[in-house]
Amino acid sequence: MSKSTFSITRRTLLQGAAATTALVAAPAYLRAQSAPIKVGILQPVTGALAFDGQQGRIGAELAIEMINGAGGIDGQMIEPVFGDARSTPEGGTAEVEKMQAEGVVAIVGGFASPICLASSQAASRYDLPYLVDVGVSDQIVSRGLTNTFRFGPGFGKVTQQALENLVKINEAAGNPAKTVVLVHEDGLFGSGLAQLLQNELPKRGFEVLQTLAHPTPARDMSNIALQIRAANPDLVIPSSYYGEFVLLARTMQQQRIQPKGIYAVLNGAASNFRFVQEFPDAAENVMDCNHWHDPRKEESQALLERVRADGNVWTYNIPLNYSNVKLLADAIARAGSTERTAIRDALAASTFEDHVMPYGPTQFVDGQNQGAAPVNTQVQGGDIKVIFPEDFADAEAVFPVT
Repeated sequence: MSKSTFSITRRTLLQGAAATTALVAAPAYLRAQSAPIKVGILQPVTGALAFDGQQGRIGAELAIEMINGAGGIDGQMIEPVFGDARSTPEGGTAEVEKMQAEGVVAIVGGFASPICLASSQAASRYDLPYLVDVGVSDQIVSRGLTNTFRFGPGFGKVTQQALENLVKINEAAGNPAKTVVLVHEDGLFGSGLAQLLQNELPKRGFEVLQTLAHPTPARDMSNIALQIRAANPDLVIPSSYYGEFVLLARTMQQQRIQPKGIYAVLNGAASNFRFVQEFPDAAENVMDCNHWHDPRKEESQALLERVRADGNVWTYNIPLNYSNVKLLADAIARAGSTERTAIRDALAASTFEDHVMPYGPTQFVDGQNQGAAPVNTQVQGGDIKVIFPEDFADAEAVFPVT
């Protein structure tokens, strides 16, 4: 990355209203401390979810680099304590115990819903603040845990937005889509989302022909593809992690299964440049409703350039974790303390807006950020375009595609 791009990102960090107040005007007794602030960065960097975990870690590391490079949290450097959840809830819980012993003041990450659910529960035993980076199951924030904060939207809100936009897309095309097959991973995330879609799609005029579950990891999608072919739906709506959706999309392409549209919801690959670059034909015209950065923000563009200059692929995990670490730094500075209870209270009262997501100011209610929102994307011409919301869309939906 060029020096000028680095200075843009740093300048945004320092000059943002929340960051300026928080990182410069901390109380004197916090300024007097010199010990580093240990923050747990928990991701599944081995196992079936390793790619997403590594992407999340990149975002967290870049935020820590920016904060420390700008002087830290009023002079105190952030020291990351990395943990590998090994793509399992048990692995995540074990890492929380290690981080507790290391003396971290908070934990960021987890990625998958089952990992976040288990890890945040383990952290609650120590009143250890836990910031969920992705984990979309709404069970995560419905248990009354005062230590758990989710900055991004859950699958309830994402699904509501996805359904509203699907109706708009279908109506604009003359309502060609009437039937749907749902494909989902069989864990907490996919099963919960599939149930919600089964309930809501008929209310909007869509008939759900079949709901097909698959495990994670999965090595073969031939049977799923055959069932899709037999049902012959207008739409396929997949909710899966990266590897499984790539396998499904490639299998459908190989078997020449061509619905009028693939409309993903919270999909691990559909808004992923790695998928687009490696399998452009299978990815073309796939739509998704998911997390995404705000391309209107100078800092998000600088971050994207930095990631690509480092030779990495841009995915939503990066800006989400980057923003979560900045949110935590803001809370620590406003708390004027590294005590867990003070950080937790500062998070709960947050109005943080110096992030790179398409959100307004942060407002937590029962641990859920009310300002969080997804976007709709579509792969067009080997690129990922935003098709909703309209105020920063850079393309219109291509639908139907056959």
